[in-house]
Amino acid sequence: MDKWPEGPAAEPEAARARYDSDLAAARKGLREAMRADLPAAHLGLGVVVVAAAILGGTAGPVAGALLAAAFAALFGVVRAVMAFRGIRGADAWRRSYVFTFGWANWF
Repeated sequence: MDKWPEGPAAEPEAARARYDSDLAAARKGLREAMRADLPAAHLGLGVVVVAAAILGGTAGPVAGALLAAAFAALFGVVRAVMAFRGIRGADAWRRSYVFTFGWANWF
């Protein structure tokens, strides 16, 4: 266990400031690790299209259409949330696209 720089009777404000800065640094690292970008979203869309085609060819066209419709519905819900939050235009489309298909960054 690390010794506190303030000694055994730590000042609460200094301890809180150190805790807040450590938490902010940990969250920043997590945000960087989980960040998705546009090329990853393009790859995710490609994976969904290929998976829907394969599923449609093996299990039937309804199964492939259902997979594609599920991702289209997710995109529509995310787009509606963006509009509800007041985010409009190309930025809303880009954010919705990256949210829906950006998982390929970790694929």
